[in-house]
Parts: sequence; structure tokens; C-alpha cells
Amino acid sequence: MTRYRLQPTREQETILLRHCSDARYVWNLAVEQHAWWRPGRGSAPGYLEQCRQLTAARAGNPWLAGGSQTVRQQAPRDFARAMAGFFARTHGRPSWRKAGRDEGFRVTGRRGRDWDVRRLNRNWGQVKIPKAGWVRFRWSRDVPADARSFRVTRDRAGRWHVAFAVIPEPVQGPGTGEAVGIDRGVTVSAALSTGEMLTVPGLSARERARLRRLQRRLARAGRGSARRGKARTAVARLKARERDRREDWAEKTSTGIARRFDVIRVEDLNIRNMTRSAKGAAAQPGRNVRAKAGLNRGISGSGWGLLVRRLEDKAPGRVEKVPAAYTSQRCSACGHVDGRSRESQARFRCTACGYAGNADSHPVNREPQLLASLGA
Repeated sequence: MTRYRLQPTREQETILLRHCSDARYVWNLAVEQHAWWRPGRGSAPGYLEQCRQLTAARAGNPWLAGGSQTVRQQAPRDFARAMAGFFARTHGRPSWRKAGRDEGFRVTGRRGRDWDVRRLNRNWGQVKIPKAGWVRFRWSRDVPADARSFRVTRDRAGRWHVAFAVIPEPVQGPGTGEAVGIDRGVTVSAALSTGEMLTVPGLSARERARLRRLQRRLARAGRGSARRGKARTAVARLKARERDRREDWAEKTSTGIARRFDVIRVEDLNIRNMTRSAKGAAAQPGRNVRAKAGLNRGISGSGWGLLVRRLEDKAPGRVEKVPAAYTSQRCSACGHVDGRSRESQARFRCTACGYAGNADSHPVNREPQLLASLGA
């Protein structure tokens, strides 16, 4: 996806919100139809049957026929693709979409007939959206000529974006056969076997203090009040700023690593299990819940999964996942495995050969060197 910042007028924003509402309504109807399925019953309606039902519903409900047919028909198609990914075990089961959180729709068709893009000047361009006409967006880079569809989204901070669907070319490696190991952490987001320490640029101390004040204000505000809406939007803007910085870091870091190395080795971590809550149940409450919650936030904020996912996209076939078992206990000098060698979170001293080093932030980091050597 090649994403751009969209700048609709107030009238166009009203139309775009209507498109988001229509797409979400049709999507939720498809989710409800599949939720009724039980073993022994007939199969739930597929894409073609849902399109026929949508056509009949449009004929009987004037309010449903007032929007864009292109936007509504695309929602069941997206749902069918999501269900195919669920049955292929590559994605989770499609779930309900909520107003204010899942705002977006997709437009497909022939470029020049159903939709189009044109450049106005150095900084601005326009995209033609059904019912809304030409909507301006920031021309931060050239729009791919082979784009066949685009998606319009609105985040919780109220920002509109348009993303053109293209499959980018993979990043070419140097061809030298050089390998690199990447150790992901919380204090150091990505430690390379070359000695480089890369950290995600999060919010500044001043921004974090403002975020805490806004979150307290949000907790005190009454539900449905205008004050709560303003506080929620302000919190969302700071969160979006943090997310943008993390994504920008992941894009630049992954591109640089893919260009410099032919083989990229990372630990095969189950991040979903690692970031599960420790609250437990009422009958058996968890322990150290606040500390575990802080660790979960640190893992999520470090972009572990995002970095590896972008590396796999840009360097297909060159990313190798190494089993994470005992990598923190194995000496990179002699290969001896002993849990007692890890004296602390940051200190490593091999009980066999005596090799010593800082396991987290020393310029000669042990774990990424080990990852680079494994599988060679």
C-alpha cells in the first residue's frame, strides 16, 4: 500500500463518512450471516449471493440506495477475501466493525472510468471518489501507475488517508552473502550483530506527560459529553504521532537492512503469547499484573512484529527465523549452553570458556552475533 494524506472539504468529509458507514453496515451484515452458521446447517451465503441480496435490499430501502453502489458491493468482496484468509489459517476470523474505530472503504474499477488520479502541482494531487468528486491529497511521492484500487480510511485522530493498492518490487540485496542477526528488545528495539543499536523514536518526555494528563481528563469526563470527545481526540492524536514515528522507523530500518545484507536472521518469537495479559481470573488472579502490563506496552511500542513483517515483505526468502530456545544461554564464542551463564538481564559470562559481555546494550552484543551464526 502506498498511502497519502487526504484533505477533503467539509462537504466531501460528510460523503466519505457516509461511505464508511455503508461499508461497515454491509460488512457487519455479512458477519451476522456467518455467525448463524452451525454444524449441520447449510453453508452461509457467499459473495455472489450476498451481492444479489444487496441488490434486492437496495430496491426495497431508499436510504440504502442513496449511497454508492461501488462502495457497498466492495464490502462483501472484502469479507469474502477475509474469510478465505481465515480458512487458509493466515488471518483471524472477520469480526464486527465499530463506528469511530473501523472507518474506511475500498474503491475498485477501471482507472479513468470508475476512478482517476491527477497531479495539480508539486505538493498536491487529486483522486476521484464516487459521489465525492475530486478530493485533494498531499503528493508526497508519485502514485504507482499500475494501481487498480485504493482504500480511504479515517483514523481515531480524525485524519483521512488514501492508499493505492500495489505490490512493490522487493529490495535487492548486495549479493555478497553477508548475514546479520537481529536481537529485539525493549530498551534497545533492534540490536544488530554488527554492533548497531537501533531504538524506536517514541514520544518525548513532554509529550508523555501531556498524554498522562489527557488520559486522566478522559477518565474524569462523563460518557457522551463534549469534553470527553475533545479529550479522546487529543489522546488519539498523540497516539497517532507515536504510531507514525514507529512505522516510519520500521520502514527506514527494514529498507536499510534489506539493502545491506543478503541473509537476515531473527528469533522466532510468538509475540501474541508474550504480550498476553497477566490479570488471570477472579477465582485465580494473576501476579505482578502492573509490571507485566508495562512489559507488554514496551514490546508493542518497540515494533517487534512490524519490523520483521516489513523485512519479510522487502526481502522475501532472505529472512530466516531461528528457534528462540536457549539463544540467551548459548555462548557465541564456544557454543556452550548453560542458564547460569546469564548472570543478569544485561550481563553474560560463559561458565565454560569465561567469555564475558553485555547481552543487551554493549557494542559487541552477544545474542545478535549468535543469531547471525546459527544456520550458517
